Amino acid sequence: MAPEANFGAQPASGAMPDLYPPAHTSTLAHPEWTRSATLYQINTRQFTPEGTFRAAQAHLPRLQTLGVDILWLMPVHPIGEAERKGSLGSPYAVRDYEAVNPEFGTLEDLRAFVDEAHALGMRVILDWVANHTAPDHPWVHEHPEWYARDARGALRPTPWWDWTDIVDLDYRQPGLWRAMTDAMAFWLREADIDGFRCDVAGFVPTPFWERARAELDAIKPVFMLAEWQARDLHARAFDATYAWDWYDAMHAVASGAQDVSALFKVYAENQGSYPPEAQRMTFVSNHDKNAWDGTMWEQFGDALNAAIVLSVVGEGMPLLYNGQEAGNDRRLAFFDRDPILWREHPIDDLYRRLFALKHDAPALHNAPWGGRMVRVPNNDEAHVLSFVREAEGSVVFAAFNFSAEARAVAFRDALHHGTYRVAPLAAGEQLGVTKTFGAETHLEMAPWSARVFLR
Repeated sequence: MAPEANFGAQPASGAMPDLYPPAHTSTLAHPEWTRSATLYQINTRQFTPEGTFRAAQAHLPRLQTLGVDILWLMPVHPIGEAERKGSLGSPYAVRDYEAVNPEFGTLEDLRAFVDEAHALGMRVILDWVANHTAPDHPWVHEHPEWYARDARGALRPTPWWDWTDIVDLDYRQPGLWRAMTDAMAFWLREADIDGFRCDVAGFVPTPFWERARAELDAIKPVFMLAEWQARDLHARAFDATYAWDWYDAMHAVASGAQDVSALFKVYAENQGSYPPEAQRMTFVSNHDKNAWDGTMWEQFGDALNAAIVLSVVGEGMPLLYNGQEAGNDRRLAFFDRDPILWREHPIDDLYRRLFALKHDAPALHNAPWGGRMVRVPNNDEAHVLSFVREAEGSVVFAAFNFSAEARAVAFRDALHHGTYRVAPLAAGEQLGVTKTFGAETHLEMAPWSARVFLR
């Protein structure tokens, strides 16, 4: 429930209030710079040996060359000391929304990071934790009414999890809405931030996000990513939401728990339930998955490279978590220092090639600009996923063998017919190779492989 009773004129007697647009539409105008955008998550604490903004800034030219468009910084704020976990605490236990964690540097350091990113053509979004604060946030004493209480009247963390280092906020309080929105606006004005990744966004009332988005857009056009999966968040609040269902289905296919029909279900629900303007974030790792569930190698095994390819050429805005491009094979510590070991790795080259394809082929652009995935039926749909995407005269045909056996794949229908350039996805593969698909064309596919064709 919104904390303010009057949002505008009341409907005539008997009329239905126009609270939301129709379910399959969005009133948001995505920033133009998200058209073919890719995301890169920076865990500042582990990103460099120094763990600072200044040290991270030195990586910006490399990330630009990699093809990164939007940099997501995990929470930059001071961390609570009360109930702290580990030696440094969780970045998601915020003690001050309008200050910088001295572990990472100063506000001036952050400004310099953002300025250089902008100079290199990249955008920067901040992780925003609106659902809860650290137990020693000043609001606990200054505005105790802004906090949720348990049955005994005590401050409480989000129930059922072990989030013992935070306490929940209560969005029935109008003053909290104003304070939280003002704090978000602070970073647009003081550091020229370009938007926010919003932690556990579904735990916060959607009308708050809608109100905040309108106020932030009045300052500058922003990009908003929700760590949540819900259709109606796209109506007036968020450009993008997490595709948790995509990750889960891809993991199930990679592990052999389900066949490729698990992915059919995800794409069918995405096209049937979500607005066509909705951007869904696809990923094979992030800070939560890496720390708590396992590395990308543990989660996807032999299917990893094919899963990475699908995360970029299928519908969705792809995320790269720092260290993936170095082939990181460790679960990074969450509450203590554990710097990434940077090294050259073939996955860097894979992402570089894929991001270049995404930028160059309009068919692969993000919603609403790119082409919808259209299934191309094949003779082995328990193991092989095949589809075309088309937009602005650009056509992409892709096929994935998600099995440990080589497959000779035949395709039905004529959606994919034509002559294509073969997309070289690995070092040593030649540029300029073409392949023509017709009614009798088969495709020989190695185990756990992806093939992408462009015209």
